[in-house]
This record gives sequence, C-alpha cells and structure tokens, in this order.
Amino acid sequence: MSAQVDRTDASAGLPAHPERATMEGRNKVLGFWLLLGAETVMFACFFGTYLALRGSSMDGPTTQELYQIPMVALSTVILLTSSLTSVIGVHGMHQNNYKKMMFWFGVTVLLGLSFLGLEIYEFVEYVHEGHTFTGSAFGSAFYTLLGTHGAHVLFGVTWITTLMIQARKRGLNLDMAPKFYLASLYWHFVDVVWVFIFTVVYLMGKVS
Repeated sequence: MSAQVDRTDASAGLPAHPERATMEGRNKVLGFWLLLGAETVMFACFFGTYLALRGSSMDGPTTQELYQIPMVALSTVILLTSSLTSVIGVHGMHQNNYKKMMFWFGVTVLLGLSFLGLEIYEFVEYVHEGHTFTGSAFGSAFYTLLGTHGAHVLFGVTWITTLMIQARKRGLNLDMAPKFYLASLYWHFVDVVWVFIFTVVYLMGKVS
C-alpha cells in the first residue's frame, strides 16, 4: 500500500511534458534522435542489399512462392496497434497517470511478443520450404534484414519491460519519464521500419 502511495506522490508534481523538463532529459532526447539517424542509415543499407539480391534465389523458392500476405498483414496490424498503445502510454505519463501508463506499455509489450511469435513461426515455415540463410544470396539478404528488425523488436520489448520493473520500484519521476518517452520513440521507429519491410519485401516481392 505504501509503495502505491509513493508512486502517486512521485508523479503528482510532474510538469505536462516531464521528458523535457530537465537539461538531462532534453539531451537524452537529442542524442536519441542522432542514434535513430544512424539506425536509419543501417537499415537503408540492408534494404539496398535486399533489393539487389532478391532475385538470386538459386534453385530455392522465389518471393512469389514464399510470402503469405495474410499472415504478414496480421503481424503488421499487431505491430502498428502496439505503436498506438505506446502513444496512449506516453499520454498517460503526460497526465501523471501512473496506472494508465503502465497498463498501456504492458499491452505494448504483449503485442510485441505476439509479433515476434508470428515472425518465428513464419521463419520456421520458410526453412521447411528450403528458404535458409545460407541457401542463396536472397536468403542471406532476407534474414539479415528481417532478423535485424526482429532483434530490434526484442530489444524494445526487453527495454520497456525493464522500465516497467524500475517504475514499480521508483514510481514516475523526472528520471523515469525521459526513459519511457525514448522507449516509445524507439518503438515508433521499429514500426516505421516494418512498414517499409511490409511494402518493399512482401508486397513488392509478391507482385514482382
């Protein structure tokens, strides 16, 4: 009971945008945007490599034979929904509403895990059909791009979960608020990358 009181008291006096209320918080946000810029360049290289090698399937299955758009579309809906839930979580933080923030970030974690489960299932199916990492240049480029994105999703899930554990102990304060905000920014970045993957890899691969 006392722990709950501490959390409520900690968040009661926060400003409307606690992630930018301190110089440290503003520096974290600026530094994180620079990091996302570097991540964007990395993914751009992976996309370029994939587009150059997607036709090099050797004797393995082609993109038209492999991709199952309905399942990938479901994964897309799940990940985009998780972006919305993280927005609601940040909105709860701006309202100094600890319970709302924690609930919606928890939903974000569950949706992220659901996405990873579907992606693992998809990869297992592809391997059974002969589409492996070492089977062709196309396979190497495909798994490098999607595997790197999947690793980012896993990192995001782990990051948000760790922050939620910390928030249960420390409450919502000017130290925790920038961390949740940056985790949400990171999650949006991961979702935007997936939109490009869905379009460039799956939709273009199915029709080309």
